[in-house]
Amino acid sequence: MELEKDHITTTPTELENLSDAPFSGDEENGGSEERKTEINGNWIPATSITEAKINAKAKRRLRKNSSRDSGRGDSVSDNGETLKVGAAPTSPKGKLLDRRSRSGKGRGLPKKGGAGGKGVWGTPGQVYDVEEVDIKDPNYDDDQENCVYETVVLPLDERAFEKTLTPIIQEYFEHGDTNEVSEMLKDLNLGEMKYSVPVLAVSLALEGKASHREMTSKLISDLCGTVVSKTDVEKSFDRLLKELPELVLDSPRAPQLVGQFIARAVGDGILSSTYIDGYKGTVDCIQARAALDRATVLLSMTKGGKRIDSVWGSGGGQQSVKHLVKEIDMLLKEYLLSGDVLEAERCLQELEVPHFHHELVYEAIVMVLESTGEKTFKMILDLLKSLWKSSVITVDQMKRGYERVYCEIPDINLDVPHSYSVLERFVEECFQAGIIPKPLRDLCPSRYLFYCRWVKVLLFVPTVGNRKQDLMIEVLQIDTGNYGRQRPRGLDW
Repeated sequence: MELEKDHITTTPTELENLSDAPFSGDEENGGSEERKTEINGNWIPATSITEAKINAKAKRRLRKNSSRDSGRGDSVSDNGETLKVGAAPTSPKGKLLDRRSRSGKGRGLPKKGGAGGKGVWGTPGQVYDVEEVDIKDPNYDDDQENCVYETVVLPLDERAFEKTLTPIIQEYFEHGDTNEVSEMLKDLNLGEMKYSVPVLAVSLALEGKASHREMTSKLISDLCGTVVSKTDVEKSFDRLLKELPELVLDSPRAPQLVGQFIARAVGDGILSSTYIDGYKGTVDCIQARAALDRATVLLSMTKGGKRIDSVWGSGGGQQSVKHLVKEIDMLLKEYLLSGDVLEAERCLQELEVPHFHHELVYEAIVMVLESTGEKTFKMILDLLKSLWKSSVITVDQMKRGYERVYCEIPDINLDVPHSYSVLERFVEECFQAGIIPKPLRDLCPSRYLFYCRWVKVLLFVPTVGNRKQDLMIEVLQIDTGNYGRQRPRGLDW
């Protein structure tokens, strides 16, 4: 067009008269005359200027989007129409998600080498160095390089202390690992509440079993020096003596038990031997006086050879098998002397080894086989019957005890010749009393099996002369004559 070739100059007044609308005001009102504008002495129709504005606006829009559409090969014709020479983008999501470079240069690889985009911290394998402090930074502080940052743990108050430590101690009663408890307490800021750790442990142990008290004594001994000091231990026992009137309401035996804890602490070396002497003549509380008297008696017994570390008994699954066997044997011998079934039942429960009750059944039956009178027979029968009815010994433990005797009866018979007949009689009495079921009774070995095998061996021995044959007949007559009236169970003749 001639308009593009000529240099167009306009004055500010003329620019104000120009309009983006394709028609002037007269034409909008329905005028039929064409309006002309003088430019450089030439009168140019208004329609030509409007076309020039449209073409210029199209070119500006094309330049603005050139970086985005550079790969498509688009072009603009002289009339302002966009011509698409290249093919459409192959991405199904359109150009908005296209990660190729939009500058029109390069090979179309992802921006920043794949390190750009949302949630990306750099290229794979990139290691960031420590950022150096900029001294010229307006927020720079000279003292910030010498600062040491540590995690601040607030000290526990009385309510949070009990809520936090109670689950830890109760869990310790299950696993018995003092090192784990020590590590967990070190992570807490106990502050001035350190002396309350033994107080809480003893208070929980008073309501538990004897094994829990033994574990509590070991815990206090192991924590002394790492978590709590000897001064904290003394302070904790002072508080226990003051709180005894309240502890008696929940645990009637609290004075005696606290006295045993004090004696055990003195024996372990975490409490001074003069601790009890400091309370002489200054105690008004009856419960505290009873606790101190109990500790004094136990400490005086150590001079006679008794060990303080066994003040809580010898129960629990942590004891050795040899020690438990010895305790059960002493329990049975004491029962045969006293005849107190309830005391024997209580002693068995204090051992706290329900998985080892089959040892008591085994030892009790062996005592019956080795005894010579009817007293032991009846007392052991009454003991097993009482333990069975009270469910102290379970079905599985009772069965395991009898099966152990069945398996070892051949060896027992070497020392006790009449063991087979006594065992058969005792098993039959237990079945009649409802202690064992019929299948367990039928498994009882019989001496018929022994004689039957012996007779079968004799039948295959060759006979020489009438004397050998007569001896064999006499043996057969004796064996079958004494025991042939009752057919043994589970045996085919």
